[in-house]
Amino acid sequence: MIRSLRRKFILIAMFSLLGTMVVLFAAIGIGNHRATTNRADRAISLLRQNGGSFHPLGSHFDPSDRNFQVTPETPFETRYFIAELTEQREVKSVNLDHIAALDRRTAVDTISRIIDTGKNWGYVDHYRFGIFRDSGGSTVIVLDCFLQLQSANNILRIAAAVFLACALIVFVLLLLLSKRAIRPFVENLERQRQFVTDASHELKTPLAILSADLGLLEDTHGKDPWLESARTQTVRLDKLIKNLVELARTEETVREDAAAYFPLSDVAWASVDAFQPLIEADGKMLAAEITEGISLYGVQDNFFRLFSILLDNAVKYCAPGGTIRLSLRQKGRNLCISISNPCAGLDPAQLPRYFDRFYRADTARTSGGGYGIGLSTAKAIVIRHRGRISNRYADGVITFTALIPQGS
Repeated sequence: MIRSLRRKFILIAMFSLLGTMVVLFAAIGIGNHRATTNRADRAISLLRQNGGSFHPLGSHFDPSDRNFQVTPETPFETRYFIAELTEQREVKSVNLDHIAALDRRTAVDTISRIIDTGKNWGYVDHYRFGIFRDSGGSTVIVLDCFLQLQSANNILRIAAAVFLACALIVFVLLLLLSKRAIRPFVENLERQRQFVTDASHELKTPLAILSADLGLLEDTHGKDPWLESARTQTVRLDKLIKNLVELARTEETVREDAAAYFPLSDVAWASVDAFQPLIEADGKMLAAEITEGISLYGVQDNFFRLFSILLDNAVKYCAPGGTIRLSLRQKGRNLCISISNPCAGLDPAQLPRYFDRFYRADTARTSGGGYGIGLSTAKAIVIRHRGRISNRYADGVITFTALIPQGS
């Protein structure tokens, strides 16, 4: 459980960090691209307004324009070409005075690609273009944005490298510090377990004395319904204490000296043989499908208890004359334990709560007189072996399924 908690803590922290980084990365990329596009569009608009050239002293230039500020160096820094088109959008003339990277043929090919886009504004490769309608045709102004787009891409690459480095550093720090982060929870959990163990030991003595006193009273006064009721409750309380101690122990991490490879198939068959007479005596049937030769690394006694809890639960709540089905098989890298039984009148919304401690639903699940601890213990056993357990209810049949890594 502690290992699972630590893993979840690291995953949540990493997903939160990566999610934030993705948002920042997207914001940087979109922001840079939009800034480059706005600057190019403003430059194209200024060229359109000033007849295809930059004149710092022209009336169309605004010194406070943040998108594109014109300086004496602007005509030499900005690379562009202008083409005049006919009404049929055929190239009539091309002005290449302000660009050296293209010849007339390449420029005409670029213009053709621009026309094929069907847009008035857009990109073709690293060229930003704008098309303006004129009397008798149209004008295309194409701006070379290679340096600006390259700069934006370089910023993205640097940001990606920084983000990956930060993620790696945070991951290493989480691995080193996660134990310290969850230590208060671990200590609190250990105190709870110790409290349950200590309390159970303290309660055993007065329970034993109370049981002995009840026996003396029965010997002295004979059988009495009140004494019988008191004895029944002491027996129930004694079983409840034992179940609580068992639950506390099964929630502990598996110790290496307590774990070993054992034949899980044999454990399943032994559990079937143990419950077969009880099930038949109750007028029900048991069908088992167990794959032979399955072994598991873990605590063998825990799985005897797991099968016992699930089978006992199935016997208690199986519909009269119903068939309980037990299955043990390989499912990918996991071992799948499945036990199902027909049971009418269950509320599917309550299924996740069946594994809660002391939870007992409606009368469909209380007639067996349980304490609401058995399924909690089953869940603790499965989690202890790094697995997961779930239940589902369909067509009047409830199924409990445990998936456990074979190499746990």
